[in-house]
Amino acid sequence: MNASSLTLDQVQTALDAAPFHRWLGLNAVSLDTGTIMLEMPWRDEVVSNPRTQSAHGGVLAALIDLTGFYALLAAGNMPIATADLRVDFHKPATPGTLIATGKIVRLGSTLSVAEASVMNADGALLSSGRGAYQMPRRS
Repeated sequence: MNASSLTLDQVQTALDAAPFHRWLGLNAVSLDTGTIMLEMPWRDEVVSNPRTQSAHGGVLAALIDLTGFYALLAAGNMPIATADLRVDFHKPATPGTLIATGKIVRLGSTLSVAEASVMNADGALLSSGRGAYQMPRRS
């Protein structure tokens, strides 16, 4: 990984800079070499099925995407955009804190790959996925 890794506070500052991330309430919980853990508090606004009180899959996909992106960023890399995203939904997300863990799979010069999983507070796997992220061209 890059020697200029970010601190937990620097990652939180980067998260807080984006209005969508602030709306989600994302909190950087922990960092390790090439891995990150984010938490998202439950919001009633994410519910897409009022009968089961389950979250919209797009919110879980966004959490997978952001966790992969920030795993790369926290390691001192600067992804530009998501080039591809694959998400599997394993179990409905119902009220409670969502915990996303991401790790770098491959760091490339033009495309990097990270994977992430989202669990509930009881440790049940809700969704998982893998993203490919465009990296800046080196001169």
